[in-house]
Formats: sequence, structure tokens, C-alpha cells
Amino acid sequence: MIDLKDLREHPDRYREGVAAKNANVDIDRVLALDTERRRLQTEQEEARAEQKRIGKETGPQIGRLKGELKAAEGEERDRIAAEIAELEKRPIALKDRIHMLEAEIHAIDPKFRELLLAIPQPPAADVPRGAGSEDNVEIRQWHPADFDPTRSFTEQRGFAPRTHLELVHELGLVDFERGVKMGGSRHYVLTGAGMRLHQAILRYAFDYMTVEQGFTPMSVPVVVREECMEGTGFFPGGRDQAYHIEESARGSGHDLYLTGTGEVGLMGLHADEIVDIESLPITCTTVSTCFRREAGAAGKDTAGLYRIHQFDKVEQVVICRADAAEQKEWHGRMIGFVESILQSLDLPYRLLQCCTGDLGAKNEDMIDVECWMPGRGADGDDGRPTGDWGETHSASRLGDYQCRRLNLRYRDPETKKTVFAYSLNNTVAASPRILIPLLEMHQQADGTVTVPEPLRPYMGGMTTITPD
Repeated sequence: MIDLKDLREHPDRYREGVAAKNANVDIDRVLALDTERRRLQTEQEEARAEQKRIGKETGPQIGRLKGELKAAEGEERDRIAAEIAELEKRPIALKDRIHMLEAEIHAIDPKFRELLLAIPQPPAADVPRGAGSEDNVEIRQWHPADFDPTRSFTEQRGFAPRTHLELVHELGLVDFERGVKMGGSRHYVLTGAGMRLHQAILRYAFDYMTVEQGFTPMSVPVVVREECMEGTGFFPGGRDQAYHIEESARGSGHDLYLTGTGEVGLMGLHADEIVDIESLPITCTTVSTCFRREAGAAGKDTAGLYRIHQFDKVEQVVICRADAAEQKEWHGRMIGFVESILQSLDLPYRLLQCCTGDLGAKNEDMIDVECWMPGRGADGDDGRPTGDWGETHSASRLGDYQCRRLNLRYRDPETKKTVFAYSLNNTVAASPRILIPLLEMHQQADGTVTVPEPLRPYMGGMTTITPD
């Protein structure tokens, strides 16, 4: 939910935001409904005030007249009775008017709220303008000293790389056939060392965030009410990507949804709360199973473990004071945590500044992290993929967008007024997608895979993944 007061005062900011994000929201329609709604509310308040005033004025008059009525006769009695009836009609007419205005407001509210929820967060001023992902801007790259993504894998390693699909098959790490048998397309079963490697990266990332960086470890529901999805900004725009559990059809009071990220639960924890300013920033991490329908996703580069319906993710969330400088500082720090992990695993990566057209509705700024995947990209002269970048992480700052929708506030110590907090989130590690660069970058000529050193303690000391 955007700031309605700010929308009234700076409508062009939101018109430009809608255009920059390629959204489809009629800001003028929102403003017109807002004007009409406020007019009706003003009329209603005036009618209530008039009803109260008349009640005070006519009460004693009616009481006096009823006293006179007892002693009156004939025409005088009829006159007094008519006067009492006239005085009693006035508040009844106002009551009817108030109810009519209430009905008109209620008729406007659903559409007004629907449009308000659809208005995207305007991009930050320093975000580059662009139509879509093709206009994202590379910030920087990192790669270990012995590997350069601009040169071929074969030239640098002395052998043609296998794709992750070939590696998981040859090493017995994933069973796609049985996964599809049970769950349909885009399902899989991690087996043996594949499951161990999956758990290792999640535990390594979780321990790094909680033990080394001091983030609070949290467990949150992955099945939530619609209010939680709406409050975090995933609805209404992302409704087609969420799995819907229709509990209302089975007699329950509300439907439920499977979350696509731990961010939903971590933010929903403090919905409708006024948190103590001394508790800010709130820094927390969860590891959760995530579910996405991935509607419409298809193609060679989405095959295997890259785009799937169910995965596990370590997520980091920060809730801080409504201070733009503090929020930007946290954004940089959160990205730095991810960079440290990727560098420790010797995985080449690059940072991409997402342009306005690739931000999504809720973000005012977003940095994508892409890892180099040798088995991705166009085929070369030998018919083998030449390698390409693939997204593995996204770091977002959201201003007060989520906190306003969730009604998450703190009290300013000087003004004593409540203020909507700011929020940020970033993937720490999402698996099994991160297994793609791990396997492909650490593969050896004999088909084995070297386990990166930081993961070995989580794999019982295993140094090499070999065929069973």
C-alpha cells in the first residue's frame, strides 16, 4: 500500500513510477475515487454532526411539548402532536442519509482498495530507467584467479565441461524421473551426495548468517493467510505464481497459500505491531521450503534444477528505521554477505543493477547476483554450451512499502508519532539452483566433483563426489 497522502500531493511521482515499471494502474482513476470517497465521508461527518446538534436542540423541545400534549384538547392537541412528529422526523431523515452515504462509500471501497494495492512502489531516483532485464546494468564481476568467464572453460581447464544435468545423472545426485512420477513436471528427488550437498550449502549459509553475522535464526510458517501475501506485496500481482489451498471450500474460514520465499513469514511476524525503536534494526534469517508455480517458464535454460516448483532457501531480512541512508548501508552489507559466501566457494559471479522495468511492484531498488554456469548459454561449434550467467540471488530495498501494507511501525522518540519502518531482503542461498554452478565449476576431467572446502565439515569430511 502506498502513502495515500503522498499520492495526493505528488501524483506525477506515481504516474512516472507506473510507467517506469510497465504497470497497468490508472492513477487518475485512483485520485477520482479518492476524491469521491472523501466527499462522501465529509458529507457523512457533517450529517452526523447535524444529527447530534438537532438531538440536543429538539430533545428538550419534544419533552416540553409532550408535557403540554397531556393537557391539550381539540385543535391545540393536534397542533402539538404535529409539531412533535415534525421534530422527530428530522433526525430520522439524517439517519437515513448517513446510512445511504455509508452504502455509497462501501460500494466504492473494494475497487478503490484494489487499485491502491496495485500501485507499484516508485523506483528510487538512482535506479537506471529501462524496459526489462535486457536493460540491467552490470556493476562488477568477481572470479577466482584461475578462472576467467570471458575465456572458454575447455581452454582453462583442459576438458569440455559437462552440464549439471549430465553430472547429476552420472554421479547419481538427482532422480528427475521419480520426482516427475510423484509430483509432475519440474519436480525432482535429491539422492545420496546430492542431498548432502544441498543440505551442506544451506547449513553453511545459515551458520554464516547467524553465527558469524549475528542475525537471529527464525522458523516461520510456509503456509500463510492471504493477508500475509498481500501485506508483503506478493499479491495481487504475483497471485498466479502462488499455490492456493482452498480451505474455504472445505468449510474453513480462510484460504491459505504456500510461500515462495521465507521473506513472507519473516515480515509477517511483526504485522500490526508497533516495535520498540531500541529493537531496530531487526535482523533475522530463516531456512524454509519455498513453492512457486513458475507459470509460463519454459526453455532450455530453465531445464533441470534451474527453475523448479519446490526448493529450499536461506533468506535474510532487515527491518530498520525510516532512514534512506541507513537502508542503503544495509543493502550494501547484505550483498556483501552473499559475496563473501560465493568467494569462499570459488564461484564466479557478477552484480547487476536492475533497471526500473525489472524491479517488480514492491522494490524501489534491486541488485541481482548471477553466478557463472559453464553448462548454460548458446551452443558453440562443438555443440556444447559456451557458458553464461544465471541468477542465484536478489537483494531488494523496499522503503516503507511492505511495512505500510503490514502496518509495521515504531514510535519516533522526539515526535511520539508512529512511523512505518523500512525493510530489505536478500537471498543468502537458494538450493538446489546454487548446486548448478557448484557442480559445474568444481567438476574434474574424470567426471568427479571436488567439494569446496567450506562445505566439507557439513558433508562428513567428504572432499570429492564420485559415482556410487
